[in-house]
Amino acid sequence: MAANVVASARGKKSAQGSLLKVIWENVKSLAGAILIYLVINTFLIAAYRIPSGSMIPTLLIGDWLFVNKAVYGPHIPFTNAHLPSYSEPKRGEVIVFVSPYQADEAGRGDDPTPTLVKRMVGMPGDTLYMRAGLLHVNGVAQRQGFGIVSKPSANGVQPMDVSPLFDWQHKIEAKQSRFGAAPAQPQLDNWGPLVIPTGNYFMMGDNRYESKDSRYWGTVPRENVRGRPSFVYYSYRSGDETDRPISFITDIRWGRIGTRIH
Repeated sequence: MAANVVASARGKKSAQGSLLKVIWENVKSLAGAILIYLVINTFLIAAYRIPSGSMIPTLLIGDWLFVNKAVYGPHIPFTNAHLPSYSEPKRGEVIVFVSPYQADEAGRGDDPTPTLVKRMVGMPGDTLYMRAGLLHVNGVAQRQGFGIVSKPSANGVQPMDVSPLFDWQHKIEAKQSRFGAAPAQPQLDNWGPLVIPTGNYFMMGDNRYESKDSRYWGTVPRENVRGRPSFVYYSYRSGDETDRPISFITDIRWGRIGTRIH
């Protein structure tokens, strides 16, 4: 009788031990999967959704992108440092970055340093200016192939061209240059010449009349760069573009899936 009691107790302990072992193995597997995901998301590839039309026609509202975070050197979280890169940002590339501080957004209760996607149009040392909506880099007019160049209007009224947010530009204006004098009051499509500081970039949206970009909040430091979008892996029409329910299923843009970003 005593032997049966002992055997029964040992059996219960063995069963409990097996259950704990199974639970521990599952916990280790889950922790390993989470760690792998965090490493990939932090240092290699991340997903990003386009929330606005500032990059039309290159990127559309509702596009989901895979972003290569390793190309410019993965950002080390909670620091301003990056791991070594295998490429540096080049003029004309579409780049993901953390915006410089935007006091007007903070005043509205919004994120003052959002993560954005724009095209880098100015390198350190470049002289940039815009006249009548045409961007010039070091005196050379830039092609408009990827940009929307028409100025939108509502009921025949043109959008506001002047903003106090443009006033920061006076700090980096070229006081004397072969490109002529800067306007006394910078405007949305008439500003500069600006000399881009060392270690900084000038970013603009392709949809130039519907983009809040470096013209408003300044140049982007190199340490703010987070990666380069590779391709669209999913895309659908947002609620502003369609009245169909669950548009992320019913209004998928199949033709954009797999589109490489240039």
